[in-house]
Amino acid sequence: MATYKPVTHVIFDMDGLIFDTERIYTEIHQTIASKYGKVFTWEVKVKCMGKVADEAARTFIKELELPITVEEYHATFAEICKEMFQKTQVLPGVERLIKHLHATGVPIAIATSSKKETMDMKTKNHRELISLFHHVVCGSNDPEVKRGKPAPDVFLVCASRFEDKPSPDQVLVFEDAPNGVEAALAAGMQVVMVPDERLQPEFYGGATLVLKSMEDFKPELFGLPPFPQA
Repeated sequence: MATYKPVTHVIFDMDGLIFDTERIYTEIHQTIASKYGKVFTWEVKVKCMGKVADEAARTFIKELELPITVEEYHATFAEICKEMFQKTQVLPGVERLIKHLHATGVPIAIATSSKKETMDMKTKNHRELISLFHHVVCGSNDPEVKRGKPAPDVFLVCASRFEDKPSPDQVLVFEDAPNGVEAALAAGMQVVMVPDERLQPEFYGGATLVLKSMEDFKPELFGLPPFPQA
């Protein structure tokens, strides 16, 4: 049986981990691709997942050979996403875990590659849940985050903003994307991966623990307070 080191702080990725935004991102990207007679495949999606906004845009444009600039992509994306991000739902098991960690005094934060304004759109109907986090770091426009995932910057910056500034080995990260897992491991943190069911195991990238759903997570494995008995 694998052994895990106890932790004191928890950092959550957001897209595809807390919220089902990856499904919405797919719809938006296919809408843009369709304008040029292209198909947004799963293979291209995997290459874009978890990257900061400009890098994801460049990857999308390059892989589909689109005749547009990064700026044109962002303008089109912003127009489409305003309406679609209103439909964001919390993924199974996530709300229970966040509320449990908050109630038991475990410091929690969000480290996302999203821009602040995009995050605000996604979380508009979930402000109460977001208010339980100590802080949020938006990698795409936070001046301290110099490099996007798979570089460790966003997780290191996020950990440094907890009041007691835990060392990386005291932090557990939740991620869904391969380059997010790589970033967390590069930061010296343990990482629980909850990947898209279509993601092949070779993309798990040495995650500390891989789960099918957040509903399967047992906090006590990492020295965190267990869920109360039903």
